[in-house]
Amino acid sequence: MQIQTEIYCEKTILIGLITPEQDEQRAKEYIEELAFLSETAGALPVKKFYQRLPYPNPRTFVGEGKLLQIKQFIEDNEDVNMAIFDDELSPRQLKILEETLKIKVLDRTNLILDIFAKRAQTSYAKTQVELAQCQYMLPRLTRLWTHLERQRGGIGMRGPGEAQIETDRRILLKKISLLKENLRDIDNQMATQRKNRGKMVRVALVGYTNVGKSTLMNLLSKSEIFAENKLFATLDTTVRKVILNNLPFLLSDTVGFIRKLPHHLIESFKSTLDEVREADLLVNVVDISHPNFEEQYEIVNQTLKEINGEEKPVILVFNKIDAFSFIEKEEDDLTPISKENLTLEDVKHTWIANLAGNCTFISAKQKSNIDELKDILYQRIKEIHIQRYPYNDFLFQNYDNT
Repeated sequence: MQIQTEIYCEKTILIGLITPEQDEQRAKEYIEELAFLSETAGALPVKKFYQRLPYPNPRTFVGEGKLLQIKQFIEDNEDVNMAIFDDELSPRQLKILEETLKIKVLDRTNLILDIFAKRAQTSYAKTQVELAQCQYMLPRLTRLWTHLERQRGGIGMRGPGEAQIETDRRILLKKISLLKENLRDIDNQMATQRKNRGKMVRVALVGYTNVGKSTLMNLLSKSEIFAENKLFATLDTTVRKVILNNLPFLLSDTVGFIRKLPHHLIESFKSTLDEVREADLLVNVVDISHPNFEEQYEIVNQTLKEINGEEKPVILVFNKIDAFSFIEKEEDDLTPISKENLTLEDVKHTWIANLAGNCTFISAKQKSNIDELKDILYQRIKEIHIQRYPYNDFLFQNYDNT
């Protein structure tokens, strides 16, 4: 007799805004990414809501009319038990939205934190995620105690709910302090580990989440790092020794970046990002099959600026050429040329043409054009190595001539 097990999957709705700073096309792209994040977390998006507003409503994020429309949809679809908003919500907004919609309400930051908590494997990653969660939760404690009686504040008017919130706030602050202390100890240990690696050239893989960094890491280092077609498959920084043409160097795979990356995560993952700060060379992996790869590239550059890593020498690797697709225009089609109409060769002749000798186009999955990438890597690493050890120059001359 076979026992059938049903996998529980939360059904969710997604809500985003169209604003002067975020046009309709970009809002839809963000919601599509939010849907991917939801699926990565184990939820099933069933409906997407958009509203055009000059700025988010300070009480309800969306307008009153749109909120009633969302509430009606939830009442008509009783299996929907969660709503996810594409921007970070204030504690007040979260409280009002949950009271109105009568279901669980999350924002983009909370969703990313949940995925990080699920993906964290080592005690170090778990500590970093837990710190970020506590920092996110601290101003939102009032939401967790709505089942307790609360009265107005003031002398003689403090209810048990308010007393419990104050107690929990003290506990949470103490926990944050302890987690920060633990992370400082781990940071010192990892800094010592980095120093003990000697003077080998360090190369760090960076890029947007889900662009194929871990797949490329496995290919270059011949290792078996976990790689999956989901966002944030890698949280822990992995370092491997790689040898190209008899030249050894250290290659590290780092956590992927994303739009609207929560500030708490950048702070909590400081030591992980130190691998980027202390690298001699960055390999920026870009998913060229993504319709908005240029924006993802800019987001990575902006994040590098935030962690003071923008001055590092960079090799651009455009990955997933096997998945690149375009819509061929008909001869009588007079519509303007767009990204969807460009072939891969057309793309190579855009701003990317100015990167000659400093970029390459590969498919890590299909192992296409990997030799060219290795040649570029070897030349750049050799330059750094010779600057560090000038007396080894003749060894490379002898090797390159063979």
